[in-house]
Amino acid sequence: MSIYKNFYSTSALFGHPTRMAILVALSDGKALPAGEIAKMVKVSPQTTSEHLAKLMKAGFLNQQKSGKYRYYYIANPKVAEVVEGMLALSPEIEVCSMRDSLDKKALSYARTCYGYLAGNLGIQLTKAMINLDYIKDLGNSSLLTQKGYAWPQEFGLTSTKKFLTQTIPYHVDWTERKFHIAGPFALQLTKKLLTLQWLEEGTIHRSVRVTPQGHQGFVDEFGFKPAEKE
Repeated sequence: MSIYKNFYSTSALFGHPTRMAILVALSDGKALPAGEIAKMVKVSPQTTSEHLAKLMKAGFLNQQKSGKYRYYYIANPKVAEVVEGMLALSPEIEVCSMRDSLDKKALSYARTCYGYLAGNLGIQLTKAMINLDYIKDLGNSSLLTQKGYAWPQEFGLTSTKKFLTQTIPYHVDWTERKFHIAGPFALQLTKKLLTLQWLEEGTIHRSVRVTPQGHQGFVDEFGFKPAEKE
């Protein structure tokens, strides 16, 4: 039906393997130069530039110039949400080599999605915050409880009335198929965990790992020991 023409053109952008690979590469919220993106998605720089231009034109990506380089990043968190949603609907990752197995293990354990913590560790953290009565589970989202309302300031998060009272969305994790917190609250919490050096970047793009300091920090602050699997 012609009335859905705009939808068809948008879905076509997500449907191309190279463009989807670009969006997956950028869905941790960081800005990357075209050359680095080309290496990650394993296509030529020229082909990468063509796809970046289409994603820019659609408003999926923005760019910023730094010196002689242009850095590309996802323009709207809803784009990252769609990417994660499509990954969650897809069959599980097929492991064909030792490298695939190690990559899958690292990404499944802990990674960033548009800046907030995802993977098994994100799920463990969400459950811990529910168990501590910091957030109330609303089914498809959560909300800070009266006890949780005071906790962000105690932990050193920058809080406003809107920040403290807005609903905290859930995202279904595409590797674990369970939900974890997302949105501005989860983003600020993840930044704090990185600042405290409880988390650090992993060797696989988008992956993060828990530091020795972080292992103790999660026990002391949230009452759980980060584990490979729940």
